[in-house]
Amino acid sequence: MTPGEIRDYALAKPGAYPDEPWEGDLVAKVVEKIFVFGLGGNSIGVKCAANRAEADEWLARYPDDASVMPYIGRNGWNTLAVGGVIPDEEILEAIDTSYDLIISKLPKSKRQSAG
Repeated sequence: MTPGEIRDYALAKPGAYPDEPWEGDLVAKVVEKIFVFGLGGNSIGVKCAANRAEADEWLARYPDDASVMPYIGRNGWNTLAVGGVIPDEEILEAIDTSYDLIISKLPKSKRQSAG
């Protein structure tokens, strides 16, 4: 799976849009909340679980291609390598999970505008 395909997949989510909050760092947002960091690169940052303990399962399964994201990793965010040993389907599932977790934390009035 190419970085472009991952970008297209993330941005096809209901209410998703691209943003560049930092120069050269394209992200996918929904209702002003980031759900994927690093679109278009060789790795993405996604919220893999609601907490760090659950997100650590990625590190155990893919020690060379998954790592804790700097600064926000304690909240269940991981960096996942694109094009490595993590199967494409699991990368897509991680994007789905990140999107769903971010949406679930929005106020109900904003959840409806996302989808």
